[in-house]
Amino acid sequence: MKTLYLDCGMGAAGDMLMAALLELVDDKAAFLDKMNGLGLPGVEVTAQPSVKCGITGTHVTVTVNGQEEISCDVDAGAAPVHIHDHDHHGHGHDHEHAHCHGHAHEHDYDHHHEHAHDHDHHHAHDHDHGHEHSHDHDHHHHHTGMGEIRHLLSHLDLPEQVRSDAEAVYGLIAEAESRAHGRPVEEIHFHEVGSLDAVADVVGVCLLMHQLGAEQVLCSPVHVGSGQVRCAHGILPVPAPATAHILRGVPIYGGAVRGELCTPTGAALLRHFVTKFDSMPVMSVEKLGYGMGNKDFEAANCVRALLGETAETGDEAVELRCNLDDMTGEAVGFAMEELLSVGALDVFTTPIGMKKGRPAVLLTCLCRPEDREKMARLIFRHTTTLGVRESLCRRYTLSREQRTVDTPHGPVTVKTASGWGVSRSKPEYEDLARIAREQGISLAEAAELLR
Repeated sequence: MKTLYLDCGMGAAGDMLMAALLELVDDKAAFLDKMNGLGLPGVEVTAQPSVKCGITGTHVTVTVNGQEEISCDVDAGAAPVHIHDHDHHGHGHDHEHAHCHGHAHEHDYDHHHEHAHDHDHHHAHDHDHGHEHSHDHDHHHHHTGMGEIRHLLSHLDLPEQVRSDAEAVYGLIAEAESRAHGRPVEEIHFHEVGSLDAVADVVGVCLLMHQLGAEQVLCSPVHVGSGQVRCAHGILPVPAPATAHILRGVPIYGGAVRGELCTPTGAALLRHFVTKFDSMPVMSVEKLGYGMGNKDFEAANCVRALLGETAETGDEAVELRCNLDDMTGEAVGFAMEELLSVGALDVFTTPIGMKKGRPAVLLTCLCRPEDREKMARLIFRHTTTLGVRESLCRRYTLSREQRTVDTPHGPVTVKTASGWGVSRSKPEYEDLARIAREQGISLAEAAELLR
């Protein structure tokens, strides 16, 4: 199976993911030409060699109108909520601050910088990165919500799957910001200029994923950094609230590096594409890519991507069976529900005939080998059988994942199964049923609306 494995031992950000994946494609120049010809206003994407701890990789730079953007503002309702991408550790680190215009706020890490916001939005940035630069241009805040993001993406020269992936990633970010700031998703807005570099990062990663065509994407547990973010309104823990929300259920860890290593954009890209977060599988690696950040640490500041083949092996399951001829349908149904509720892989019945012509059912419970005794006890407890037969069987399965896609009819969960040379997906029944009821149409017509 063609497998992409991402090593996020130093976190993840959109530009670093794009750089790591770019190293895996054969024609890097063609990809950069594609990105620069998409039609993103004023955006230019370039790639340069970069060396960390003796390892050569790629650093990707996104400029907007000739300048490297360092902030991405988000406004939620009356009180603007700003997300600032500060390159503390070589990632585009998104720090969230809810404040009104005119407030000054600062971050206290291993360097200090202040931002003074007046009503004309003249920004002066003093970054301790071995260089200084100032922005003395007016920022006119055209706030861009999910509708505008969709509109922007719809006008880009992209395959439909890439466009859909990019919209879904932005949907994850908007939903996380909504939860973090306690405002509806429709009130979350992305600043037009500050978000263009983020759009390029998201689109670039989605386009590279499409070009690489991996059948499954695996990822290491994610290093999120440690410490706190200090701002004028208080101290926030790392990971930031939006990042923490996106990474729910994902294995994450802190460490000695102070600061935010995983950004909301990086987290959303991982959440959308990764099938499973675990240690590196046994695989035959064909290509390696290193996406570098700017800053230097004792450990190489990079995302590592490995592309290769993993064996499509099956696993084992135990089949427990018993014949039942003296139970009501309701009692059999209750037993099936109890088995499924504690982790049975599948439970089903088959009509059979027993001695003296009695009609009966064959109850079959499929479970993991380590659960066999637990399932056998439940079968004895909830059925009238006097014996349970066991068979150990091999099975071949497709890799399964689910993701949420933002649609004109609301968020829809899409289940995807892939492997063994096939890939198929379908929307979650409950979401289809909701759309059918809301629109007054059939289930089949609701499915057609999502095609």
